[in-house]
Amino acid sequence: MVNSSIAQWTILRRAVVYALLCCAGVATIGPFYWEFMLASHTTAEISNTPPPVWLGHALQQNYQTLLEYAPYFWRSMLNSGVIGVGSTLVTVFFSALSGYAFARHSFPAKEKLFWVLLMTMLIPGQLGLIPWYIEMTHLGWTNSFLPFLVPAIGNAFGTFWMRQYIASAIPAELFDAARIDGCNEFGIFWRIVLPLAAPAAGALAITSFIGGWNAFLGPLTLMTDPNMYTYPVALANLQGVHGTDTGALLVGSSIATLPMLLVTIFGSRRIIDGLTAGALSGQ
Repeated sequence: MVNSSIAQWTILRRAVVYALLCCAGVATIGPFYWEFMLASHTTAEISNTPPPVWLGHALQQNYQTLLEYAPYFWRSMLNSGVIGVGSTLVTVFFSALSGYAFARHSFPAKEKLFWVLLMTMLIPGQLGLIPWYIEMTHLGWTNSFLPFLVPAIGNAFGTFWMRQYIASAIPAELFDAARIDGCNEFGIFWRIVLPLAAPAAGALAITSFIGGWNAFLGPLTLMTDPNMYTYPVALANLQGVHGTDTGALLVGSSIATLPMLLVTIFGSRRIIDGLTAGALSGQ
């Protein structure tokens, strides 16, 4: 009798958990599904009450309107890709390099420098927008990708993230053994640190790519040439020049959402590994 009650309670508990997970899945996927469905309807149909929830017949029309109002749309997608991929590569490499230095090397004022680095994370990015714009203008970097690639060398969060992982997940004995075998410091970093810190680097790469791909305020401030717009800036301009064609706007946002969804779906395991590996190794 007791075993039967326990079995029933287990089944009930699993049913509740699965029901909650299903609700969470619907709440997560629902907005994306609705966005993709509405992109195939005209603005008039989208304005109906209630709005449509299934495929329409205006997808090609909306796409043509998008290219008519924003002929630089695909160029803006390429620009977002360059910023996203470029800033990700720079962030991951230099964050791992500086994280390794803070985790396994001793140098003057090491702890003070690390705390100064952490304090910069408390300053909102919008607060430094005007000085950053002035600096980029004096350097002649407007209408270029340099303002988004060069500052990624000193990514405070990336350095903190990689420093914590390297300090907790990679034994110091490995570095000592490599030095005994004659490996130089960069060789240790390239052959030991980067491969073993792959979970943390992968999680950092995904978050960095999403941030670079969705960059809006910086490109809006520095890019005056439409051919240098990122896709958020291109879509924002689409709303004001010819009124708001909601169907065309949704087609553009749906196209721009797909790469981010694919990166998140295929990289979700890497994010989980990066979040848990350091904790597990510290036990």
